[in-house]
Amino acid sequence: MDSLSGLAAFVRAAEAQSFVGAGRALGVSSSAVGKSVARLEEKLGVRLFQRSTRHVRLTAEGELFYERCRRILDDIDDAEAELALSRATPRGKLRVSLPVIGYRMLLPILPDFMQRYPEVELDLDFSDRMVDVIEEGWDAVVRSGPLADSRLMARPLGPFRLLVVGSPGYLRERGTPQSPEDLAQHACLRYRFPSTGKLQAWALDGAPAGQDWPPSSAMSCNNIEALICAASQDQGLAYLPDFIVRDALAAGRLQTVLAPYLNQTGLFHVVWPSSRQLSPKLRVFVDFLCQRLFARPEEGAVVLPTRRAGGGTPTSRPAG
Repeated sequence: MDSLSGLAAFVRAAEAQSFVGAGRALGVSSSAVGKSVARLEEKLGVRLFQRSTRHVRLTAEGELFYERCRRILDDIDDAEAELALSRATPRGKLRVSLPVIGYRMLLPILPDFMQRYPEVELDLDFSDRMVDVIEEGWDAVVRSGPLADSRLMARPLGPFRLLVVGSPGYLRERGTPQSPEDLAQHACLRYRFPSTGKLQAWALDGAPAGQDWPPSSAMSCNNIEALICAASQDQGLAYLPDFIVRDALAAGRLQTVLAPYLNQTGLFHVVWPSSRQLSPKLRVFVDFLCQRLFARPEEGAVVLPTRRAGGGTPTSRPAG
């Protein structure tokens, strides 16, 4: 920084042909300018100025040095201006972790974001594995579940409910369960958490207390898309978030059962490290998700299907 100050004093003095004029431009005294130039000359081992009582003039060496210094300071000014612009204009790569099923909710609205902010490069990772926001260096993660990690900041996106669904063909063949106990006689398609291998419990009012409900399963897997496919093809009943099966319900491919016993709800958040400054690219992305998803939660939100304490809703891992 001392070298840069000396270069700035030298360039200003060369342009003003006066230490007084250089000091006025830099907001320092003429003696401070003279001392900076003297230290610079001593360091370089050459005389940069011919001095008189009123003016200074560049020596031949000073002329050569001035051209280089002027370009250096211009480059620094340009870099500072570019940095200031980057702070005001959202730009750069944005790494966001999303579940495999995230395309169902986000891809329909992401073109609007990309058109609005063309200088933001979205680096999206669709994965059902457990994620660590801090250690893996994500700019943002969409998740549900309790926010127990003090290293994370979050904003809500919207609520969801969990439903038990089956296809019309399956229900015609096996009948419609009327209470949670009836699930013991049905083919249940269950989600298995990838990180622990544990099966997700179906949180139903009236289910036997202290039991992992339902008591058995016809199929288990660690991919929600596979559960949707199996349920739609008459293979059994599945326990899924409402936004995932909304289209299938509207089209009649799936039906909800046990509605009076379904009161499990959750809330989605977009999460980012609290230690990270909210850059323009992250700020506009968070605002966009909140405006498009939180304002219209019926059009979907995102859940990361990994473990949460208590074996509840599939969610992302709280960092740490």
